[in-house]
Amino acid sequence: MIVVKQLEKRFGGKRVLNGVDLTITDGESLVVIGRSGCGKSVLLKHIIGLLKPDRGHIFIDERDITVMRDAELNELRKRFGMVFQGAALFDSMTVAENVALPMREHAHMPEETIHDRVAEKLQLVGLEGVENVRPASLSGGMKKRVGLARAMAIDPEFILYDEPTTGLDPIMADAINDLIRSLQKRLAITSVAVTHDMRSAYRIGDRIAMLHDGKIIYEGTPKEIQKCEDPVVCQFISGSASGPLTDA
Repeated sequence: MIVVKQLEKRFGGKRVLNGVDLTITDGESLVVIGRSGCGKSVLLKHIIGLLKPDRGHIFIDERDITVMRDAELNELRKRFGMVFQGAALFDSMTVAENVALPMREHAHMPEETIHDRVAEKLQLVGLEGVENVRPASLSGGMKKRVGLARAMAIDPEFILYDEPTTGLDPIMADAINDLIRSLQKRLAITSVAVTHDMRSAYRIGDRIAMLHDGKIIYEGTPKEIQKCEDPVVCQFISGSASGPLTDA
């Protein structure tokens, strides 16, 4: 379980997180929505320990990661996989080398085992036979899939997704949504995704939480949020140009 309590973060004179409270239960898929620049990615970086809060706490299975030393944090991060917004693949490496990187860095497996596991992870994301291809030759959707295969390389308990469908056409975005959802159910992974794409949020989320003005202002299932009467939430999920988000 991941529990975020009264999380605050300021960059210079700008307060980005202002008392975030959030609980993510084991095995669920939570989607955090909100406008660009509202702090969604900053929240993800706190959950994985890449940023330290100014105030507040983050508990992973009741252990407060905000007071952990670097060695403890590095060990904790082995339980996480991260899918970056732009895939963040290394262009100088082949697909197989990208997927194998976490295994070589953290798991110290024999090369034969690494080879087999790379093939297994690529098969899970529907990319058999591309081991020797370099990222520059891949489409945007294929890069996202390779990024997901790498995130699963050492069988994490948690996967974090930073805008998983950004830059993809609607058909490929839908395919990525289906893949994320099927893997989450099949592998019983706890997933946290941040996005401003409501189609994606509805497809992959068991619950949706909206971040606004540095706080979580609403939580609910996809069906519940579509019935929400909060004007800020209503404007965001409908994509309307008029309302409190643009009038402020």
